[in-house]
Order: sequence, then C-alpha cells, then structure tokens
Amino acid sequence: MQESGVPYFSQWETPGMTLPVLAEGSQALLGDPLWQHSGAGTIEEYARWAVNVCGMACLKMILAARGEIHPTLQLARACTRYGGYVVNEIDASIKGLIYAPFVRFAADRFALSAETITGVETYAIPELLSKRRFFIASVHSGIRWPQRQPPSKGGHLVLVTAASDEAIRFHNPSGHDEASQADVTLPLAVFDRFFANRGISVDT
Repeated sequence: MQESGVPYFSQWETPGMTLPVLAEGSQALLGDPLWQHSGAGTIEEYARWAVNVCGMACLKMILAARGEIHPTLQLARACTRYGGYVVNEIDASIKGLIYAPFVRFAADRFALSAETITGVETYAIPELLSKRRFFIASVHSGIRWPQRQPPSKGGHLVLVTAASDEAIRFHNPSGHDEASQADVTLPLAVFDRFFANRGISVDT
C-alpha cells in the first residue's frame, strides 16, 4: 500500500518517547522537551494525560488531514467535558476514551460524522472504510511488535486509513520507531490477533 498522506502525530510530543515510557511509565514523560506543544499547563499535567490520549492523537490526525492542527491536550479537555474521559481526582486515574461521548463531541465541535462500531470482524474493515474515510480501531498496544503474540486484545487506539482483502494500513500513536508509527501495513490476519472487534468509524 502507498503512503496515506495523512499527517502523523504521536500521543507523545516527542515521538521517540515510547520505549522510555514502556520502561519507566509516565514518569519518563517528565523529560519530554517538547511537552508544551501538547497544550498542557504543566509538565506534570502532560505526563498524566499523555499515556491516555491515543484516541485524541487519532482525532488530531483526522483533523490535520483536513488542514486543522489542534494541541492534543486541548482536544482531551474538550472531550472530557462531553464525558469522553472520566477523571478521578482522588487517585489521579483517567478512564477513557469512552466512545459514545466522543462521537457527540466530534459531531458538535468538528462536524465529523462518527459512529461507534462493535462486533466488527477484521475482514469487514474495508467495507467500513468505503462508507467513512477513517476507522479508529481498538487494538492491543503490542501491535508495535506484530511478530509477538499479544496477551489480550484492545486497550489502545490506532487510526486505520486503508484496508484491502489482504492488508490494512494505519497510524499508531505509540509506535516506537518510524516503521511502527506512520503508514504501518500489516496482513489482515496479523492485525486480527490484536484487534478487539470494535472502534469508531469517522468521516470528515
């Protein structure tokens, strides 16, 4: 598959932060020199949120494809007001992305046509993309290493930009190197090992 032409953004402001985050957790993000580009007020706010914003990175890429650039944490804050994230102030945990509120948020704020899709088989993704341009797919984050067997499916979001009967192409907000970040192409059967059969169909 050829390149998508869709701008790529990592969920970290410095795309090379994935391996440090895997090794050290969100504390590693306190060393991200580009954190202010996120729209966070403090580096602590950035580190807290960045591990949870794969969905907002996908949205940022969709909006960038039509020429709009929005800081990731500004998107996350706005989505939170719709219920797309639930913030627990007691233990500082963040729950989300919650699909239904996100769909409302995307429609209200950006006039995006979006729909929550569940129970979708991997082979049906090409048909989804014939109806809407993008599919935000729930996969296991280990998809950055497609040769490995994931312990489960889902929990991370990637932006699918093309699919055929044989292969699928996507941007991964937490890819750890160039080959696992933008325009990653995998056989459908490999993608299926990571895919949780749910996601959000989006059109601009």
